[in-house]
Parts: sequence; structure tokens; C-alpha cells
Amino acid sequence: MQRGRSMKKHLVLVGGGHAHLTVLKNIDVFVEKGHTVTLISPTTHHYYSGMGPGVLSGIYRPREARFHIRKMAEDRGAGFIRASVTRVAPDQRTLTTDAGHEIKYDVVSFNTGSKVPMHGIAESEVNVFPVKPIENLIKAREVISGLMEKRAVQLLVIGGGAAGLELVGNLWRLVNDGGGSAQIRWLAGRGLLPNSPEKIRQMARKSLCRRQIEVIEGSAVKQLAGGRALLADGREFLTDVTLLAWGIQPSPLFKASGMQTDDAGGLLVNDYLQSVGYPEIFAGGDCICFQTMPLDKIGVYPVRENPILFHNLLASLTEQRLQAFKPQGKYLLIFNLGDGKGIYWKNNLVFYGKIAFYLKDYIDRKFMKVFQVSGELLEN
Repeated sequence: MQRGRSMKKHLVLVGGGHAHLTVLKNIDVFVEKGHTVTLISPTTHHYYSGMGPGVLSGIYRPREARFHIRKMAEDRGAGFIRASVTRVAPDQRTLTTDAGHEIKYDVVSFNTGSKVPMHGIAESEVNVFPVKPIENLIKAREVISGLMEKRAVQLLVIGGGAAGLELVGNLWRLVNDGGGSAQIRWLAGRGLLPNSPEKIRQMARKSLCRRQIEVIEGSAVKQLAGGRALLADGREFLTDVTLLAWGIQPSPLFKASGMQTDDAGGLLVNDYLQSVGYPEIFAGGDCICFQTMPLDKIGVYPVRENPILFHNLLASLTEQRLQAFKPQGKYLLIFNLGDGKGIYWKNNLVFYGKIAFYLKDYIDRKFMKVFQVSGELLEN
């Protein structure tokens, strides 16, 4: 006899990110079994980060790159609380929010993502936009478009990774399509795409050079203040608008709540995406540290965690067997360069051109079509 099968329980989802989309789309499965489901999120929509740079440039309209997570939840019988969770009391199975709610749970799953650290930035500095959340890129687009109507602008992207590459390329498209004038600089720290093959770095440099995008390498940004970026080697660069893509870190929520985390604060989870200390707590996406092996902070892993979290949350509520998450060792990366071209990289296959971007666009739109089930494309 499965003792838990007849017990009605409360499932709480904290955050509506990539790893929770399959659960959100299938909330009615939980409700039909008599369970109560609540989604807690500070926003009603969740943006797909893979299309973020394209939203900045105007390749995609905001509504094409987002999911109406509140409507997804409520249409399928769940409750929605607009708030952020600020504390977890795992021994009491209680969550506290910034809105003063205290929510009890039987099973909880976190998909709270990550944020960009803001160290070295003066509090008085304006027009500084971290790459996450993606809504920041929409704000940056509006500010840049407004400034370009008046004068030439100085644009900086800080951070030498893939996000930095896509941002500078798509800034170029925003300026070019808007008929404006801008100096675009990429402050790439110790070097652009440091974890990529030299062939990819050469392709990226050549693409940016053709568009007069300046790449600054060899020194990290020490301070951002007074409309100037100061590098550790003493160089300075003017900026009207700065986009930050210099790394991400999990929310401090788990460490502050006394839970087991890695040094960065990511919740330590086992092969079942389950807290190593509390079996009724699950999590996915950028907010976790996978105990078996460190995972790169890229979108492919939260997407692949989707069906595993759905299965395991349902299994946990009904005391069934859990399913292990087996991350793939090699994955596909395609960089959107903003000019209708891309760089494709998987294993030893690397190529550049329009076909790469078309493939990325097809994959992204196909993913969106699966989970845009709440009338997103009809929104303003």
C-alpha cells in the first residue's frame, strides 16, 4: 500500500524559470490528484534568456521571448503569490516572503535563477544594466534609443564570455537599425571567450572588427563611476550606457537559511535535483550546485532538468520512485552575433554564418512554442 498516495499535499514552486516550465504546463496533473499548488514569483512573466540579446536589438519583440507564468499557473488550478522568498525554514517546512507571507509546504521546488554581482559600481551611477533579469535589456534598449535621438553615444559591455559577445553584436544592430551613432566597446577582461577554441575567438574578433566594435582585453574593470569605466591597468573609457555580463551568482537565500550550498551559495542537490539535506526540497537551474559534477551556467541544463523535476515532484508527493538527472557531457552552443549570422559550436564542429543563426532561431522559436500556452503572442 502506498501510504502517501491518498494524502493531499501542498506543492510550492518558487520561481517560474526554465526548469519549472514543464511543471507549470502540467499543474493540472497535480491538482487532479487532489494536491494544492502555489507559484511564488516576483514577476508575472519569465523571459527566455537565450533570446535576450535578440530582444535588445529588436530581432524579437518582448512578447515573443516570454512566458506568462502567472496565467500558466492559474489557468491550471494553482495559486499565485507575487513576491520573493527571503527565508526558508526547512525544519518547519515554511517559506517567508518579502511581502510578509508565511507559506507552509509539503514539497517545494526552487528555480530562482541567478543575478549579476554589482561590485565596484558607484551607487550614483546611472544607466547600468545587468544582463539578468532580461527585463533589464528592454529598459536598456529604451534608454539607448532615446539617447541616440539626441547625440552619439558611448556604449560599454563588461564581461568576456558568450553573453558579452552576443550583447555587443546586438547593440550594433540596435544602433544600425535605429539610424544612430555610437561607439561600442567590449571590455572583455582577461580575454574574450576564454573557454572557447581559438577558432571561435578568431571568428568573433573578425565579425566585431568589420563592424568597428572595439574589443579591450587584458585587464579587468576596477570601478565604474562618473560615466567612466576604470580598468585595473589604469585605462579609462567613457560610457553613457553600460551592460554588465561579468558573471553570475545564485541568490543568497539558501546560504542565509542555513542550508547546504557550495561556496557561491548554490543549493547543493543530488542526482534527483533534491537538496542533500532535505528530501522534500528540490531545485533546478542556475540556483543549484549539482553534487555529482559542476555544471556550466548555461540554458541547456535547466531545459533538460524540466521533465526530471516534473517527474520527481509528482513522485515525491505520491511516494514513488525518483528519476536521476544525467547531464550531457557535450552540448550545442550557437552565438547570435546580431547581424543575421552566428557561430555554431558542438564538439569539434565549428562554423560561422547565416545558417548558424537560422538554426539558433529555429531551435529557440520551437522551444517557445512548446511552453507559450497562455496567449503570450497576443499581448501588447
